[in-house]
Amino acid sequence: MSADAAPEFDADVGAIAAALRAPADACVVVRALAQRHAWHAVVRGVPRPAAAAHDCGAMVTAIVDAGIGYAACADLTREGLQRATDRALSWARACARRGVFDGVAIPRPRAHGIVRRAVEAAPLPPARELVGLLRAESDALRRDARIVHWSASLRVTRTRQAMFVDGVRLAEQSFSFVEPNLEAAAADGGDVQTRTLGGQYNGFCQQGGFDVIERSGLVGGGARVAGEALQLLAAPNCPSGRMSLLLMPDQMMLQIHESIGHPLELDRILGDERNFAGTSFVTPDMFGHYRYGSALLNVSFDPGAAHELAGYDADDEGTPALAVPLIERGILVRPLGGALSQARARALGVPLEGTANARAAGWHRPPIDRMANLNVEAGDTPLEAMIASVERGVMMRTNVSWSIDDARNKFQFGCEWGQMIENGRLGAVVRNPNYRGVSATFWRSLERVGDAASRETLGTPFCGKGEPGQVIRVGHASPACLFGDVDVFGAER
Repeated sequence: MSADAAPEFDADVGAIAAALRAPADACVVVRALAQRHAWHAVVRGVPRPAAAAHDCGAMVTAIVDAGIGYAACADLTREGLQRATDRALSWARACARRGVFDGVAIPRPRAHGIVRRAVEAAPLPPARELVGLLRAESDALRRDARIVHWSASLRVTRTRQAMFVDGVRLAEQSFSFVEPNLEAAAADGGDVQTRTLGGQYNGFCQQGGFDVIERSGLVGGGARVAGEALQLLAAPNCPSGRMSLLLMPDQMMLQIHESIGHPLELDRILGDERNFAGTSFVTPDMFGHYRYGSALLNVSFDPGAAHELAGYDADDEGTPALAVPLIERGILVRPLGGALSQARARALGVPLEGTANARAAGWHRPPIDRMANLNVEAGDTPLEAMIASVERGVMMRTNVSWSIDDARNKFQFGCEWGQMIENGRLGAVVRNPNYRGVSATFWRSLERVGDAASRETLGTPFCGKGEPGQVIRVGHASPACLFGDVDVFGAER
């Protein structure tokens, strides 16, 4: 199966959706999804069998008064979708007056006539050429006998999604997700150090084609990644103490994700995740005045960012997606809440403006509030000037570990790569660099924000949330950022 093969629905979903029988007092939404996955890897010099999959199905959502019912269906025939519609309607009626949304005016989809094609991209070569590229980088990774594990991998997912409301096509969107990575583990005695291209959880991933592979640095990156793993093996442990901390974009991605993204999800603020992934230190009364960070912090929700992993034109509730600020000059102004969560907040007397970020992990899950493209806007300080301003500190790259409490407040994060900064100059490489802080105060220690030249567009395909669980793609773009007086420490492993 070609990695560039576009997915197709198993049936004419539009015609079937138009013919579904639904009562006049109900709203019926059909969200159909077709996906093709292709995965290639060369592990320890040996090509793995290529993996490919095709997935297709639909979620039917029925709205009756204050009731919502869902029914997923892999049978896209008229009979199959009608059965799913009937089940969704029965659930909606059963909870219309005694469900969790009792008293909430359920919003209807607002998207209309949206057609989004996959972003313009260089086509991917045939699978044999992709495997040849991975094999070459795998050979480059194995540059020393101390490299005990090495791999080069590539995952490509092509997706087509269409949404119909009461039989009318409101949106159709196509996506192409590309996730390249390299990994090298170096060992000497009892110590092991790992270095990757974009993190052990695919931090470099974007929408596009072969252009994503080129931007990622995978081509020609094997020798560098292996060399840095060997440098870490010989490096001293990161010192401990309070000092300046310069986070590069591939660690800023994790910092944004855990201490801004999850705390601002409105359904979490309303209590939905308490028994599974925790709550949030953010409360509804904070919006509009709470100082989340220093005046240098500007954070946006931008689903239209070019090539970013979670870009789209309409969310899975049918709300048109627009770029909006979440934090302006350090002040919290808006949560990450879709149309349903905004309606729930209004019913509680909290009229909050949200975002078009209700998203589902697949056709078999209902949409919930999720991060999408969540970005820190660039400042005006060149990277060299940030380094020159530091008397004593450490630069950290590429997340390797994270821990954060169930209110998404107190955290401890670790990185693959550290480098000391002494008297305005980059110095020795250090291993096992970690830092800790509290979300509610950490962002206020932001002293400088890198300019556009230091900004990178990254993401992760592995953001988990919800019951039943949903693993979804998110994008994070950020410049390098400098924080003052941070608790830094080393940890031998």
